[in-house]
Amino acid sequence: MSYGAMPRSSRAASGLPPQSQRAIARLGKDIALARRRRKLPQRLMAERMIVSVQTLQRLEAGDPTVGLAVLASALHVLGMTQRLAELVTPDSDRAGISEDLSRLPQKTHAVSDDDLDF
Repeated sequence: MSYGAMPRSSRAASGLPPQSQRAIARLGKDIALARRRRKLPQRLMAERMIVSVQTLQRLEAGDPTVGLAVLASALHVLGMTQRLAELVTPDSDRAGISEDLSRLPQKTHAVSDDDLDF
């Protein structure tokens, strides 16, 4: 791992919609706030995450090129790993649930005795 490496440019990051950019910026600020509430200096937090202070600063600044592993590491240090696991749980996927429901048959038939052959 190169601590002094510059972030790689990313087509996905440069093409993010504004609402996604704002959400990532908010996430960075929330991580910084959680760190400060725990009275963890950036240097110590970065050390526990096994990243450079510059990488932690980029995460807290909402840099969309920061990797998912860095986010996961920060959440682990903050004791919030479960929050990452719950981001896109099937139970919270309203659009997916709606799609599933729209594919259900509109009509059903009653089960006859012939259907219960076991």
